[in-house]
Amino acid sequence: MAKIGYAAMLEQFHPTELLDWCVQAEAAGFEAGFMVSEHFHPWTPQQGQAAFAWSFMGALGERTSLRFGTAVTFPGFRYHPAVVAHAAATLGAMYPGRFWLGLGAGEALNEHILGLEWPEIGVRSEMMFESIEIIAKLFEGGVVKHRGKHFKLESAKLYTRPDIPLPIYVATSGPLNAKKTGRYAQGMITVGAADEKIKLLWLACDEGCAEVEGKPRLPKLLQLHVSWAGSEDEALANAMREWPNGGMPFPKQDIKNPEDFAAMAKLVRPEDFKNRVFISADLEAHAAHVQHYLDMGFDEIHLHNVGRNQAEFLEVFGREVLPNLRLETPSAATSLAAASLAATEA
Repeated sequence: MAKIGYAAMLEQFHPTELLDWCVQAEAAGFEAGFMVSEHFHPWTPQQGQAAFAWSFMGALGERTSLRFGTAVTFPGFRYHPAVVAHAAATLGAMYPGRFWLGLGAGEALNEHILGLEWPEIGVRSEMMFESIEIIAKLFEGGVVKHRGKHFKLESAKLYTRPDIPLPIYVATSGPLNAKKTGRYAQGMITVGAADEKIKLLWLACDEGCAEVEGKPRLPKLLQLHVSWAGSEDEALANAMREWPNGGMPFPKQDIKNPEDFAAMAKLVRPEDFKNRVFISADLEAHAAHVQHYLDMGFDEIHLHNVGRNQAEFLEVFGREVLPNLRLETPSAATSLAAASLAATEA
């Protein structure tokens, strides 16, 4: 059965108040737990925060009882893969069965700070999957030596590890990486995309799974951006002011500074949010929007309300939206099989 979670956006909110909202989200019925953003900078100066996610997650584990993970960490610039494995294994040992490690190919916004060369996406993808190889070996508990194309590791061993295997989820936006995710990871994260693209990513991911004997299909997670408020005007104003990056219809991985995003935000228009941030004061419309992705077959959907009205959002959605969702929907594998059959018959 699918579950709904809460996206804890540290680039928008002080970690102390965000912890309180995570506690409120659990009480309100966001049973999938928490996707924790892992940023060094906010997208725009207006967002105003960017706390260290790994410190926050230690407190999150104490204050709540649900699962949580990074959405997402790039293991390659700010952290060596061995350091990511060390941090993840510690959280996994402290909160058995609750922590998952979310990895991605990164953004210059966060990673440029060390002054290193910022490579093309293909190189960053290579780095990510080489990192997964290193991290997975360290999770096994032996002494690891590695000399690869991008990373070196000399006689490293994790002495503090979880007894329960710690899953690695990968955020992917292209079929090549989706197929590799199916081979090497234990879950896939999508941060919004058109329906047809999502289906292509799932097919590629499942192809990768099939190449590993006995490996089941991966759970599919979605981070879904919405803007809800008491009026349509307020919902739109929240999106324009607090999350203009959501209305920028172009790749953002190479932009280095929040100030540059703020300058580009001046060009964002309300229509630019279409298919990127769902903006409405209508709770029934929000429920239908979430249900659409449940019906597609996502296993977890983590909602991010882009406005500052987090406490009100959690209270109202917990009361008016979550109880009206049909969570017993077809799995992604079943949905894809039905879509493929329909296409064949057509």
